Amino acid sequence: MSFDPDIQKRIQAWQRPPFDEKTRTAVKELAEKDPKAAVDAFYTTLSFGTGGLRGIMGPGTNRMNRYTVRMAAQGLANYLLKQFAKASVAIGFDSRNHSEEFAWETAKQLAANKIFVYFIQKLRPTPFISFVLREKKCQAGVMITASHNPAIYNGFKVYWEDGGQIVPPHDKGIIDEVNKITDLASIPQTADVERYITEIDSSFDERYFQAIDSLQLFPEENHKEGHTLRITFTSLHGTGMTLTPPALKNWGFTSINFVEHQIVPDGNFPTVHFPNPEFKETLKLGIEQLVASQSDLLLATDPDADRLGVVVMHENEPHILTGNQIAALATHYLCSVLSQKKTLPQNGAFVTTIVSTDMIRRIADSYKMACFEVLTGFKYIAEKIHEWEREKDGYRFLFGAEESCGFLIGTHTRDKDAVVSSCLIAEMALFAKKKGKTLIDLLYEVYQIYGLFLEKQLSVNFEATKEGMDRIKHLMRRLRQDLPKTFCNQNVEVLEDYQLRMRHNLKKGGSEPLTLPPSDVLLFRLADQSKVVIRPSGTEPKIKIYAGVRRSGFTSLPQAWKEADQKLDKLLDSAKKDLGSDNQRS
Repeated sequence: MSFDPDIQKRIQAWQRPPFDEKTRTAVKELAEKDPKAAVDAFYTTLSFGTGGLRGIMGPGTNRMNRYTVRMAAQGLANYLLKQFAKASVAIGFDSRNHSEEFAWETAKQLAANKIFVYFIQKLRPTPFISFVLREKKCQAGVMITASHNPAIYNGFKVYWEDGGQIVPPHDKGIIDEVNKITDLASIPQTADVERYITEIDSSFDERYFQAIDSLQLFPEENHKEGHTLRITFTSLHGTGMTLTPPALKNWGFTSINFVEHQIVPDGNFPTVHFPNPEFKETLKLGIEQLVASQSDLLLATDPDADRLGVVVMHENEPHILTGNQIAALATHYLCSVLSQKKTLPQNGAFVTTIVSTDMIRRIADSYKMACFEVLTGFKYIAEKIHEWEREKDGYRFLFGAEESCGFLIGTHTRDKDAVVSSCLIAEMALFAKKKGKTLIDLLYEVYQIYGLFLEKQLSVNFEATKEGMDRIKHLMRRLRQDLPKTFCNQNVEVLEDYQLRMRHNLKKGGSEPLTLPPSDVLLFRLADQSKVVIRPSGTEPKIKIYAGVRRSGFTSLPQAWKEADQKLDKLLDSAKKDLGSDNQRS
């Protein structure tokens, strides 16, 4: 097989110094024995997605390896040195294969540029890196993680000085600097860098625990009765075990049993295919132990402990809560309790994403709280917090949520935080248990008050290859050329195209600009208040389809639920018909 000239040039370059002998040999064998895989590894360079690099590990410009990590670190260094006279960076890593190695490569490369590094000695959750960055007043942070992706992936997640993941213009600025680096040999060498690196030990954990301690709504009750709540916990072979159980115990929740096969960090994730707590199959072992131990609650954190899965025992049966249901429960809990305590701030605000449940806004509106919708990616929620902090009369952040099981209370960190979210959910479960109820009972009550809001998501998967990525672009382009006018016999009344940044009112006529940054997202609002959202994933080779329906004025919640669930399936089937197969519904 003959390669494209640019690909051939890259392949040849990686078979010469400064690349190490093992890498040179691997590239040579790849080009000779598996040309298609070689094309995928070299046809492009890894690009920044919703917060940094993420890709399959292996040799090549389109892979995560020590060399692409060093080039990314050098691009970050170049950008930092243009922005600041003196810079420091916090660095952490998760349990994935090569994460610690990539973290040290990053640290040494930054130090070679005389940038001070605070290196977290042992694996820790992603939100902890944002916390350390803020505590140490760093100008940036790097977390080596691929979050909930399969074991073959790793990533290089970048944070800015406010603690949030990079947003415009900094993301583009760093990308531009990375793209300027074409010769690995030209970047500063990494010798004699120790004096620029300070290691952060586990004593820093206590600062984090102190920061979240004040977020308890019922501290006395938690410490007096928290032991009565039985919790099963799994960290899915990741970092959650380091901080989540101690945090729960600090809040008074001491009755914790562990899914032993999953609490040891292991980058191969041997007991799960996808270490994503959104998926029922990922929670299988946890649910088995939840039932066997007669616990009240299963809490499951993903490998970098920024996402949280929750399963509730209700009437002797395990019930998996979706990310949207958790978000709705938390929003109602915070509003109702703070209102009762007369501590609900007049300028309180919630932040969610355009693909998440509309119920968050419905609840916030009922308490006269502001609710803002942002693009997918928790960095945009963090950006709102930072924006309000800089304003004289800015909103007070109460809670942020993504439908993909990412939540945050507090402003101690600027990323979704499964550790503090676990504590909040435990407090909510205790609140319910003291009344002889479960979180499922509370959820039903919320539906009775605000109406039934149900959502589902379907993913159309593609190969992680050039052909797969080209196919995704083609399908989204074709969809825009022939936009659907109806879904399940319901007319599209409003179309929001976030790539063109326009909202079109198809019922009344007229258009208006959208204020959010451009993004490849299409949102359809239907005549019956249902909605459909279609977008490519920012981190995986898939197109995601979201559907949401609402029902009010029902006499039977089970019947309304059944009908809404059937409607969701029909909406998803309608939306995916031109987008391929091999889908996974959640």
